[in-house]
Amino acid sequence: MNYKTYLFDFDYTLADSSRGIVKCFRIVLTRHQYLTVTDEAIKRTIGKTLEESFSILTGVTDPAQLEAFRQEYRKEADVHMNVNTRLFPDTLSTLKELKQRGARIGIISTKYRFRILSFLEEYLPKDFLDIIVGGEDVKAAKPSPEGVQFALEHLGSTPQETLYIGDSTVDAETARNAGVDFAGVLNGMTTAEELRAYPHRMIMENLGDLVHPSSI
Repeated sequence: MNYKTYLFDFDYTLADSSRGIVKCFRIVLTRHQYLTVTDEAIKRTIGKTLEESFSILTGVTDPAQLEAFRQEYRKEADVHMNVNTRLFPDTLSTLKELKQRGARIGIISTKYRFRILSFLEEYLPKDFLDIIVGGEDVKAAKPSPEGVQFALEHLGSTPQETLYIGDSTVDAETARNAGVDFAGVLNGMTTAEELRAYPHRMIMENLGDLVHPSSI
């Protein structure tokens, strides 16, 4: 993989935060008597905005109510999210190998930037990442290309030299909309078949395949 810039999704790509996500959703949903939503259904919404996820899980479409759900979730996430998040085994070694090769590295996520930063400070040196674009940094969430385009402008990178890595069809759509190549990783709930429906350079069992390819 001969790219100069590697942009990553966060949830289910670099880290497994599903336990924290499910816990926060479960607290808010139970509080409002949505008692039949399964963990599997919650996990399938990871990567979408909180408003989109709550709408899918509850059927609610009123923007004010969805915003209220989001605010409740955020308060729970301040308590439960980072302590229930774990990096995937190949994450640190892959990022460090790419950095040693001189690549620029960034994260584009619907997750809040401050939460990603507070989690990663335990694992990576300060300023190791060249950019993090969180949900609070864009007007339109993925699959809008806004976050990727912002990162490219900030880094002085071109779409042709950039690879976007993610686990979901939302990530694949984001890469396509931004005009950058896409690599899928099977860390999440999305299957290889679902990812193959979109333009891609490779579908990986894990992130280590970026530096030691064995695509499937």
